[in-house]
Amino acid sequence: MSAHYDVVIVGGGIAGLSLASTLAGQCSVALVEAEQTLAYHTSARSARQLIPSYGPPVVQELTLRTLELIAARDVELPEPVLSPRSFMLIGDDADVGAAASGHMRRITHAEALELCPVLVRESFSAAGLDAGSFACNAPVLLEDHRQRAEAGGVDIITGARVHSAQRLGTGWELGAGQEGFQAAVVVNAAGAWADELAVLSGVEKVQLQPYRRTAAIVDVEHPLPDGTPMVAAADKSFYFRRDGEQVLISPSESVPSGPEDAQPIPGDVEALIARLNSITTLGIRGVRKAWTGLRTEAADGVPVVGFDAEATGFFWLAGQGGYGFQTSSGLAELAAGLILAGQGAGTGTAAPARAASPASRTVEALAAMRWSIRR
Repeated sequence: MSAHYDVVIVGGGIAGLSLASTLAGQCSVALVEAEQTLAYHTSARSARQLIPSYGPPVVQELTLRTLELIAARDVELPEPVLSPRSFMLIGDDADVGAAASGHMRRITHAEALELCPVLVRESFSAAGLDAGSFACNAPVLLEDHRQRAEAGGVDIITGARVHSAQRLGTGWELGAGQEGFQAAVVVNAAGAWADELAVLSGVEKVQLQPYRRTAAIVDVEHPLPDGTPMVAAADKSFYFRRDGEQVLISPSESVPSGPEDAQPIPGDVEALIARLNSITTLGIRGVRKAWTGLRTEAADGVPVVGFDAEATGFFWLAGQGGYGFQTSSGLAELAAGLILAGQGAGTGTAAPARAASPASRTVEALAAMRWSIRR
């Protein structure tokens, strides 16, 4: 016997959880996650920084809206999600000029050294600063979404990998773990496995590509002072930031991968440590822990969000790339508006109709987004 819902969300990372909490109380929702815990893969391996100057224009607009929505929630939480932490790019003049955006201002070499005194003076010649960037307490944000979802009646089922999915009449029937589900709308928030879920559902892939991104927490001889910006190379070859008395570092690689529980490649972190010890005075002494996550993107770098034009009731919420946390609340607001309006959801058991939230400034900015996949 299958349980009946208006919406079944497949994927318990930041994308699926933020949508679940946004839909909660407005329609019946189940969220199914293949792993035993929520946010096991990419969402547990985030750099925890929300950067308005990072990404293409559509992503930057989503980031600004996400910051607004999280800030509004922060006043109700015992521990805030957001705390100010600037983001600084360094490199040569050409690379910084190419990477800087409207949300970032150029700063002098002397200003950059004052903001991050561990940098070796000769290691860069130009810098840019995004002073509107924020550190993100990812565990607090994820837990808030989970609590809000469950309080609004969302059923969250973990350890339930989807093994069957088919279109039946005006809805969908899914098998996940030992459970069966029927719904008018299936949301594909499966991250690196989004194209695999599409194939399983008889839906054409949109050619999403997962990419590796490794990070590590390291011990240092000279900890970064409180208030030091997150620092990234304008040529995308590394970033580092304060993590208490330790430092988080990343080679910022973008290496294609299949969908998997990604692990660091031996030598990658060690090579970055050697480089950082040559261009900073951090004095990295050893690795506390290292991990690798997968950033899944479409070819044009734009998140894939909307109903599939060829598979009624199949909704894509995938391809957030490295912008998952910083676009999550804005994307959830937009996705919920589309789903609740019933666009592409068929008839009979569709969720109650309403327009996308008028509070969202991002609708006009997202005119180029795939509102109808493969339209």
